[in-house]
Amino acid sequence: MKNNIFKVKKSEKLFKNFRINIVFLFIFLIILAVICYIPFYIMIINGTRTTTQINLGISLLPGTGTAENYIKMQQSMNIWRGFLNSILIAVPSTLFAGYFGALTAYAFSKFKFRGNRILFWLVLATMMIPTQLGLVGYYQLAGKLHLIDTLWAIILPAIANAGTVFFLKMYIDANVNDTLLEAARIDGSSEFYIFNRIVFPIITPGVAMMSILNFVAYWNNYITPLALLNTKDKFPLPILIALVKGTYKQNIGSQYLAVGISIIPIIISFMFFSRYIISGVAAGAIKE
Repeated sequence: MKNNIFKVKKSEKLFKNFRINIVFLFIFLIILAVICYIPFYIMIINGTRTTTQINLGISLLPGTGTAENYIKMQQSMNIWRGFLNSILIAVPSTLFAGYFGALTAYAFSKFKFRGNRILFWLVLATMMIPTQLGLVGYYQLAGKLHLIDTLWAIILPAIANAGTVFFLKMYIDANVNDTLLEAARIDGSSEFYIFNRIVFPIITPGVAMMSILNFVAYWNNYITPLALLNTKDKFPLPILIALVKGTYKQNIGSQYLAVGISIIPIIISFMFFSRYIISGVAAGAIKE
């Protein structure tokens, strides 16, 4: 009887300590989240302040210069046109990278043909080549295809995204069982049917995870549009923000406002889809 009472008290003590640890963990995570979000909050607040107010120091309260900053920003560029251009570039590029990257990864993972390993390593080798080095050759290719000064010149290369192929191949290796595919082939399913109706739904968390990262990369892409686009009405936000910085060097508020508007889609995408970063690693197709 005494032993049972002792065990109960010990369990209650352990549970109490566990709850205390959880409380401290939540407090730590809240503090960490606040520290991470403070720079973004200050940036947005500075977009509402005049240059004079910004030079006075950091403030957590909105200023009175939002209208002035917006007018001067619009005098330099049509930010909403740039916003639309960035969407027209980032969204199709993300979709192409996700689907065709998954299709390529499926081929490398489940089709054992001669040269499979060599071709896969060649794809990975392209990740080691900086974008700037391949830009001259791609500019010449785009010129021959009459793609210069078109958004397609920036969108189409997303079909061949080596980083997405690498990650999704590893994901398919770990989560898609060969017996599942063999059963579908025995039932007479074509390879495209198997990929679209069986494999792709299984690897959706992994595709979503890479799509978040790809969307951010394509949204922030600066060097490629700068080299391939000549018409100002086709410029995405990164280029237009650089124009604001060059035109209104003394108007810091306009620069903050432009940057604040440009990161809204990135913040929204992370708020609603960041859970896929965790589920993309932890999810499995078949539980043992």
